Amino acid sequence: MNSATDRAHLPFPSEQTPEPLHNAGEDLPGPLAGIRVLDLTRVLSGPHAARMLCDMGADVIKIEPPDGDLTRFSNPRVGGMASYFIQQNAGKRNVSINMADPRGVELVLAMIAESDVVIENFRPGVMDRIGLGYEVARGINPRLVYASISGYGSTGPWRHRRAYATVVAADTGFTKAQCDAHSTGHHPDGSGEPTPPPTYVNDPHSHGDVYTGMEATSAILAALYQRERTGRGQQIEVSMAQTLLYVNEHTHDHLWDGDVSPEWIRSFRPGDYPALTVGNGETVLISGHPAERGTFDRFVTAMRRPELLDDPRFATVSSRLANFDGLVAEMRAWALEQPDPAAVDASLDSEGLVVGVLRSVREIAESEWAIERNAIVSVPDRNGGVVRVPNSPWTFSDATTGVSGEPRYRGEDNAEVLRNLLRMDEAAILLLTEEGVLTSRTPRPETPTATS
Repeated sequence: MNSATDRAHLPFPSEQTPEPLHNAGEDLPGPLAGIRVLDLTRVLSGPHAARMLCDMGADVIKIEPPDGDLTRFSNPRVGGMASYFIQQNAGKRNVSINMADPRGVELVLAMIAESDVVIENFRPGVMDRIGLGYEVARGINPRLVYASISGYGSTGPWRHRRAYATVVAADTGFTKAQCDAHSTGHHPDGSGEPTPPPTYVNDPHSHGDVYTGMEATSAILAALYQRERTGRGQQIEVSMAQTLLYVNEHTHDHLWDGDVSPEWIRSFRPGDYPALTVGNGETVLISGHPAERGTFDRFVTAMRRPELLDDPRFATVSSRLANFDGLVAEMRAWALEQPDPAAVDASLDSEGLVVGVLRSVREIAESEWAIERNAIVSVPDRNGGVVRVPNSPWTFSDATTGVSGEPRYRGEDNAEVLRNLLRMDEAAILLLTEEGVLTSRTPRPETPTATS
């Protein structure tokens, strides 16, 4: 890394800032402008996929049942809005329909006829049972792209299992691999001391949901592109379990049955990359395995500890792994002598080693980098304030993307959507509301306090 461009991703100032690729403030259509999406999903995998499409400019209409999306009832919350719900649903219009009523199903079918994409994440068979399966949808809209997200897919012995991210992660080896990576002496081939079962899952992130949402969005975009050539829509199926196998970059290693030389690091082993505390108390992470052939020499050179090259504990990859705690102890002692992260970076940069600072989400959100990149945006909380959420990560040179609009209360857009999309009159909308086919939950007006 010898140029300002190479160093632009580091958490330290560079000598020169290249002109950014930004569309902030420009009033350009999004790349998916004109695409209408019906979002029949809840919680996270589907809502995240639909949010991505929304941030790319699609008109996303979220259809909620009368009991609402589960995330509406999470905390923190303000003004009847949960911040979890806001992050995944800001910018979508919202219609609440009772699909247990045949008239509700007919409404959804009418909306499908006017849409480009449907996303659902019910268990396999549910949409067919209520009359909204792909075959029915295709019959009224052959150009429809119909995306189904499930835990384990629509075929196989696990097709009807309930699926949440933590459970699917456990089923697919994802959680066990994380536990093994934090153990000592255990390797992907099963050698070494076995890792004891965890007492609880110490991972706050729903990887299976978010990764699956991203894979679903990729598939939807590909299907829309194919439709441009064929004129036909199609059904897409994405399972959380297969996604976690797909995004696990070490799956190949866990399935390797052959020998591996002890003088090579298996599959990079990023779980071993060191976190070091520096003189001012901050912690830095360094990308590169300290025991790896060649990388060890770089660390030694950067630390100006040439004597370690002749230390018999560190003579080979296998001996460095056997004495890994001692090797990291040498690095920790050196790091404490450095005044701050910038000093560590200056030493390691000349050897091509990359450094990052261990930060909280709040710290990165308030950094100059996040402000310059518009990485965090403020969304109205519908109560006179705002909620800060992450912006989409892409910028387009000829389109506007990112979070736009506000979160909607359940059923808030019932009348507007049915009037404009289905050309229903006010009397018909009112009747469906009175009979419980259309439902809503908006804040009740505050009752004036009596004064004496």
